Parts: sequence; structure tokens; C-alpha cells
Amino acid sequence: MSEWNSKVKRILKSELIKRGLSNEDLTLLLNENGCAETKSSVDSKISRGTFSASFFMQCLYVIGCTKIEIEEYQLIDIRNNFPVLQQLSDTSSNLIAAEPNVEFKTIKK
Repeated sequence: MSEWNSKVKRILKSELIKRGLSNEDLTLLLNENGCAETKSSVDSKISRGTFSASFFMQCLYVIGCTKIEIEEYQLIDIRNNFPVLQQLSDTSSNLIAAEPNVEFKTIKK
């Protein structure tokens, strides 16, 4: 189950990064749309990766995400730009997820 929690957490974090949004921005958007969340509760949920499908959908909705691709991400070691072949933990700071280069709708602040 933790593998799936990790995947959904990466999807949400990736969508936030694509739009230049922080957890604080997400909290404000959630509150503006009637979802009573604090920054610490949002931080905690995203950090753990253990949040409900409802929370996930609310987050995607308020940031303007209308479509996600559910596929395997290829991990790239940014030190040498080579694919990582073995399974590594989320704590490795030298890894990024390689994703398709696509235009995304962003929210103006």
C-alpha cells in the first residue's frame, strides 16, 4: 500500500510544481473553495501520502488540473542524467521523475 501512497503523493506534488504552487497556496485555494484545511494539515497529508481520494480530487480541482496521466515514472539520477534501474526510497535527494513535456494550465496569483 505504501507504494501506492507514494505514487499518488508524487502525482499531487508534481501537479503543484508544474503550476508553481506551494502547499500554502494549495491551502488557500482549498479554503476559498469551501474545504476547511490548515497549512499544517495539508503539509502532513502530503508528506505522509495518506489522504483520501476526495482530498486528492479536491486538490486537483482547485489547482485547475483537469487531467492526469497514470503511468510509471522513470526515475533519473540528476548527478549523471541516467535512468535509475533499482527501486529507491523517496528520500533520495538526487532523483527526479521524468515526465512528458506538456503545457499545463497555471493559476495566476
